[in-house]
Amino acid sequence: MKIILAPDKFKNSLTGLEFCSIVEKVILDKSPNTKILKLPLADGGDGTLDIINYYLKGNLIYLEVNNPFFQTIKASYLYAKASKTAFIEMAEASGVKLLKAEQLDCKNTTTLGTGEMIVDALQKGAKTIIIGIGGSATNDCGIGMATALGYRFLDKKNKVVKPIGANLSDIKSIDTTNVHPELNNVHFKIACDVTNPLFGKNGAAYVYGAQKGASKEDIVMLNKGLQDFSKALNKTFTIDVQTIKGAGAAGGMGIATHLFLNGTLEPGIQLVKKIANFDTQIEGADWIITGEGKLDTQTMSGKTIQGVLTSAIAKKIKTAAFCGAIDLEEKHPEEFGIQYTDATINYAKNLNDSIKNSGKYLSLLSKKFVLKHL
Repeated sequence: MKIILAPDKFKNSLTGLEFCSIVEKVILDKSPNTKILKLPLADGGDGTLDIINYYLKGNLIYLEVNNPFFQTIKASYLYAKASKTAFIEMAEASGVKLLKAEQLDCKNTTTLGTGEMIVDALQKGAKTIIIGIGGSATNDCGIGMATALGYRFLDKKNKVVKPIGANLSDIKSIDTTNVHPELNNVHFKIACDVTNPLFGKNGAAYVYGAQKGASKEDIVMLNKGLQDFSKALNKTFTIDVQTIKGAGAAGGMGIATHLFLNGTLEPGIQLVKKIANFDTQIEGADWIITGEGKLDTQTMSGKTIQGVLTSAIAKKIKTAAFCGAIDLEEKHPEEFGIQYTDATINYAKNLNDSIKNSGKYLSLLSKKFVLKHL
């Protein structure tokens, strides 16, 4: 029998690798000849770096970069020398997590530090750069990132514009003459889980501005800035930016990575699955055991379990989901293609106990599954 272990993390409780170790031990205790393959996954959110490193086996590179307010901080990214692959989380340099709630002010923030990490990876010799663009504190349409890479954004007097969201309307032209020479030699892959357009009521400013500290007046101004700046983008790259799905992700980093880096935008779980060579590895499996902290209707909107099910259903492999809690409202797991579900909350005294002792309860529910199905 061949079993694949492909969980996401249980937030604030278990990592995907810890999940794999616990379930593997239970299975092998009962059925020592079972072939087990550990393929932990992530969807581009917190913890993705550790999962990607499980496959790439790289090193963390530390460097000084600009934070969202142009202050020097130490940030890190992952670099695997053997495969010349870098994984950069923009939140490391340009993220909400770097700021206190009262500091959030996305009209005055920049993605410059993210660009500086990209430059460092280029200098290391990276040929593939994966960028996770979640958790940003910015709405500068990536002009900070692009500035670090040699792009120049000019106003009507041909003066360079400070790369922040508040200045987007001032940009009349884009100078590409001094762009970093290695950009054309690198394949950029962008983990992007939203489909928002760049501007408009469903765009970057209106949908995400408030949670990054923008007032109602700021949002109107930022949306206008994105719309005005799109004219310069359309002219420079001969494109209609509003036709690009995900252009408004991370304050416009979706369109910025697509145009300035020639990057390919795709859901985080799809990128991680490709790095894990997931669809090939699961061939011939009898079961895939997946899991996450909470299985709910949101799970089917680009989360890890949905990514697992897409592959499992295509290859007619049975799927079990071991979770912290399950809340599918009126839906049944079978409707999504899940043959077996269980949750640690079913064994715990309460939610706190379930979170605190999730490893113990995961072991218990794994034994129950093994007795039924192996």
